[in-house]
Amino acid sequence: MATKTTSSKAAAKPKTTKAAVYDENSIQHLEGLEHIRLRPGMYIGSLGDGSNENDGIYILFKEGIDNSVDEFSQGFGKKIDIEIKDGRVKIRDYGRGIPLGKLEDCVSNVNTGAKYNNSVFKQAIGMNGVGIKATNALSSYFRAASIRDGKMAVVEFKKGEKISSKTGNAKPGTPNGTYLEFEPDKELFGKYSFNMEYVEKRLWNYAYLNPGLLLKCNGKEYLSQNGIQDLLLNEMGGVDKSLYNLFNYKGQNLEYVLTHGASLDKYVYSFVNGQSTEDGGTHVTAFLDGFTKGVNDFYKKEYDIKDVTSGLYVALKIGLDNPMFTSQTKNKLGNVEIRAPIIKEVQIAVDDWLRHNPDIAGILEEKIIKNQKARAEINNVTDKQIKAAEKSVMMKIPKLKDCRYHLQDGEKGANSMIFITEGDSATGSMVGSRDVSYQAIFSLRGKPENMYGRKKSALFENEELKNLTFSLGVQKDIEGLRYNKIVIATDADNDGYHIRNLVMTYLLLYFEELVLTGHVYILETPLFRVRNKQKTVYCYSEESRDKELEKMRGAEVTRFKGLGEINPSEFGQFIFPRKEGESEDKGMHLTPVTIQTLKNVPEVLKFYMGKNTPERKDFIVHHLAAEIDA
Repeated sequence: MATKTTSSKAAAKPKTTKAAVYDENSIQHLEGLEHIRLRPGMYIGSLGDGSNENDGIYILFKEGIDNSVDEFSQGFGKKIDIEIKDGRVKIRDYGRGIPLGKLEDCVSNVNTGAKYNNSVFKQAIGMNGVGIKATNALSSYFRAASIRDGKMAVVEFKKGEKISSKTGNAKPGTPNGTYLEFEPDKELFGKYSFNMEYVEKRLWNYAYLNPGLLLKCNGKEYLSQNGIQDLLLNEMGGVDKSLYNLFNYKGQNLEYVLTHGASLDKYVYSFVNGQSTEDGGTHVTAFLDGFTKGVNDFYKKEYDIKDVTSGLYVALKIGLDNPMFTSQTKNKLGNVEIRAPIIKEVQIAVDDWLRHNPDIAGILEEKIIKNQKARAEINNVTDKQIKAAEKSVMMKIPKLKDCRYHLQDGEKGANSMIFITEGDSATGSMVGSRDVSYQAIFSLRGKPENMYGRKKSALFENEELKNLTFSLGVQKDIEGLRYNKIVIATDADNDGYHIRNLVMTYLLLYFEELVLTGHVYILETPLFRVRNKQKTVYCYSEESRDKELEKMRGAEVTRFKGLGEINPSEFGQFIFPRKEGESEDKGMHLTPVTIQTLKNVPEVLKFYMGKNTPERKDFIVHHLAAEIDA
């Protein structure tokens, strides 16, 4: 964390601390689940309060569900009952039940489980013997029960420590299966809540990937009979959005459903052993290469992969006995040995499909040619305008305070970020506290133009958005992106939210892939400063403010309405990552911008950013009036 020092005396005599003795006594061994509690990020990614779909509480939920889904995939149990209430999760499946004598080991001993044995569990989601142990370790309360043939075992834990266990007879007629109950630890996650939209998305994915499996959660049922075909049609918004009939392919370990839509964007929904791989991986790149090869084989052409896959909608799932993910959260597959077999299988299947469907073959080639023309037209327009603007813009982009290293600089630029701020006041606070090696700032003059309904060429007619586009490096395509993170940093007031929406409209209309690939964030800054003579605390909510006021005698409260009100010596702590061991309220708070359902983007942009309508006026009157800051 970087802070500015105002005392010249302090600057002249910096504090020094004596290094601790490094000897045999410095080496620690953590027993059981201690390591998971000490380093949760290694196992579940981020902690979070549930406001983001990748927050840790959803990973804990997922790990509990995965084991039940694996039972179904092996042919045992067709129903899973789930309840989420007041932060506590209950999951009951009707599979075989964990062997009673190993229940405690399976939920508490890391690297213990049946999924190392491929004769018992084939192509299971959980393969590393860690998942449910992480749920146990990071829960304030955890209970597991197993029922097998009239017998039952139960074990309870508190923060990873066992508090009770027992075995005995189950109630007569109780079906076999496993029961889990847990409550994520508020000491780790803070005040969290489960967003049921995120939960429902996960449950629908389980249903789509396991046709015939009934999941019941809080009284609502999730069931799919057509699997990933249902998923694709739901994401597209209906079969009428496709240019031709869906192509369904099912091999031994590979299954996919695909079609093309009218847009130039491609949408890939990929899964491995039932696990959503939102960041793709080798199976996705191999599929796209195989699809392009199959198309070119049939037409005997050399169409570019961008033209073949523009407008492609595909739901893809594969099964692997030993999947290798790039992290414990399993968002990206890394198995390189699967590339060649997938390319070959897809290539042959696509060529055969087109030979048996000449009508579809004609529609597809027409789409590819349209893609070629559209891409050439866009490139021609932007190339002309880029060349005309390049000399004046790239020499000195107004309002850009650049950093030293960018994405193209490899490891040095891996953490590069650009803050998009409003006005000179906010920019001034950041300039005085940022790290110039990897943090850049682009200052907007005020509210940028609403680009809804405008062609991409209009970007280069708008001086400010042209400069922003060049600053990001995406004037030709997003492969030129100069920063790993694009951070929208606006005031916490109505004008600030409006500017945020205008910037998001610009990004979603012209550079949607930047959002889809996880490059766009919102900077959350504190709303209040609570301080007395002994202590200063920054609060991100009214509840946090009130809590601190109760603890601090004689404290005064400052309400931050604009970023410019936070001076540089304070601002530094809000734009640097939290240090290890610091509490959740410290360091930079970034909220990733995600798209839940792509089909909703055009309607949402039209409603909020299109022409004024009675419906929008009515919505504003009834929903936003209470939010106006007096």
